[in-house]
Amino acid sequence: TDVADHPEFAARKATKTIDGDRLTGWFTEDFTLAELRTLRTRERIPRNRLKNTLYNGRWTIPTFEEVLRWAEKEGRRRGRPVWLHAETKHPSYFRALGLGLEEPLARLLRRYGRDRRNSAIFLQSFEPSSMRRMAKLVSSPRVVLLSAASERPWDFVEAGDPRTVADLVKPEGLGWISSFAQGIGPTLDLVIPKDASGRLGEPTTLVRDAHREGLILHPYTLRNENSFLPLDFRRDHGLEPAVAAHEYGDVFAAYRRYFATGIDGIFTDHPDTGLLAAADFGDFGD
Repeated sequence: TDVADHPEFAARKATKTIDGDRLTGWFTEDFTLAELRTLRTRERIPRNRLKNTLYNGRWTIPTFEEVLRWAEKEGRRRGRPVWLHAETKHPSYFRALGLGLEEPLARLLRRYGRDRRNSAIFLQSFEPSSMRRMAKLVSSPRVVLLSAASERPWDFVEAGDPRTVADLVKPEGLGWISSFAQGIGPTLDLVIPKDASGRLGEPTTLVRDAHREGLILHPYTLRNENSFLPLDFRRDHGLEPAVAAHEYGDVFAAYRRYFATGIDGIFTDHPDTGLLAAADFGDFGD
């Protein structure tokens, strides 16, 4: 957001430790909703997406309830449900502040009828305990997000659980996840790892193993820019490397490689491209 441009909030800038990382900036828990509504949104990574800065300042921050109302309205207009992915971010951190995320989220889901097993929403978190908590509150589909293989979910760190993501993507770990969730959201590298040069290698067994446990897979995040794509799909367009890094590569070919593994969905910062790629692939994402 443009919070740094608001002199009235200059004194709110702080340094805090969140999930083991020391961060300096402005933090939502130090603002009222009325204050947050005075902020305007900005492109998150302007160095990579300079053209997107055209839209800086056009929008405010919606509440989750406003998103639910929008989805309801759009669903009626389109004649079909608008699906949502809702993530509880840093849930252990906020619970320690007395701002537990799961209970108010569940209340809103119940209010808007998205608390059922077949509701058009995926709840998700990098902390498995958050989804276990949600499983006791609502029946909405739940997804455990999985970062790099060597990392541990923060709630595991706090609880002294020694398991890493590498343990969770093994059949035993996937079986444990399936006891309280319906899907996983792994990094793309857990589906197809890259070699030392940055090119895609051979797919892992994760898709097969997860499906065997009845879990869907929505890996993250496929982006169009060269700087985010595997080396195989980068295109320099005859430009200097520093400029080419921010241009689009052959992302449709990248989609085909990932779709061919049998994944059930994919996160992308460019949904227009993702929809075209899904249509090209056939029934995927129908």
